[in-house]
Amino acid sequence: MEVKDQTHQTYEDALNDDQLNQKILTQMNEAKVEGNKLFGDGLYEEALLKYDYAIQLAPETPSSSEIRSICHNNRATCFFKLGKYEDTVKECTKALELNPSYMKALIRRGEAHEKLENYDEAITDMKKVLELDPSNYQSKRTIVRLEPLAAEKREKMKEEMIGKLKDMGNSILGRFGMSVDNFKAVKDPNTGSYSISFQR
Repeated sequence: MEVKDQTHQTYEDALNDDQLNQKILTQMNEAKVEGNKLFGDGLYEEALLKYDYAIQLAPETPSSSEIRSICHNNRATCFFKLGKYEDTVKECTKALELNPSYMKALIRRGEAHEKLENYDEAITDMKKVLELDPSNYQSKRTIVRLEPLAAEKREKMKEEMIGKLKDMGNSILGRFGMSVDNFKAVKDPNTGSYSISFQR
């Protein structure tokens, strides 16, 4: 009876796994290159399919995380070109989950957030870019440009919320022949607190 050498078998298995992973990574890279060519020709939908194919091939291993991250960012760029900004944000987020310091994905996601008028989120991404590269003037300029828009949007949202609360208050108080206009908030200059007074 022949006893097999377990060590030799394990080494062969490891070699086969390594060769298989290398073959898959090569196929992924080829799909990515084909995607890049299609993107260069302005065929964004077709490029998306190639990048998606590369991601589908990818084993969930650290060796493939870089190329997966790049393919997600490339998909994000295709979606951006197609005007699909929510999909751009999703793909950039996937790229950043694999590589949190991926500057291109941060910048692209910030640009998509700006298009969606999510100014605070865009500013957050640009600040992260500056943490990674303090000399990135594009991000500095974007932050300066977006901060007043973000403040204006916050103010508008606050006014809308107050309006909704007033409407809700009026619908309840209306049953009693009153409205929120019957209540006045008076600020105490010493304490900064408000007191509510009722007026007919």
